[in-house]
Amino acid sequence: MDPTDPRSYRPISNLPVSSKLLERLVARQLLAYLNTSGLLPRLQSAYRPHHSTETAILKVLSDVLLAIDAGDLSALVLLDLSAAFDTVDHSILLRRLEHTYRLGGVVLEWFRSNLVGRRQHVRTSSSSSTAAVIICGVPQGSVLGYSLFAVHRRSAVTD
Repeated sequence: MDPTDPRSYRPISNLPVSSKLLERLVARQLLAYLNTSGLLPRLQSAYRPHHSTETAILKVLSDVLLAIDAGDLSALVLLDLSAAFDTVDHSILLRRLEHTYRLGGVVLEWFRSNLVGRRQHVRTSSSSSTAAVIICGVPQGSVLGYSLFAVHRRSAVTD
């Protein structure tokens, strides 16, 4: 990627500590609800406590070795999802939280207020761009963003 091209960079949300603490509490409650309700895939390793990339890699390696031992052909396709966080459509995510994950009332409205109407701008040492409303993406630097991304992707696969 070209380091002089602004499109090579992702915006980072400068969130206050109080916001991060609140998001951490919400993320913990959301994941607890999703886990106890059986709404997350058993093998999802990303953005969950007590799961790691190491366990995900071991699962993939085990599956490939078992297939080879059984005489089957195996292929591994790797995808770069570095910009995937920017693709989370807010309206789709909110609809999925309501219908797929059965969240409603004050909880759903909190998520709506946290996502809808966010604005971003680019600032350098000498200038600043005009602020634009963000309609897609979870905030980079947000504690809750990773959980919302996992919820959105899980739904996209199963819907």
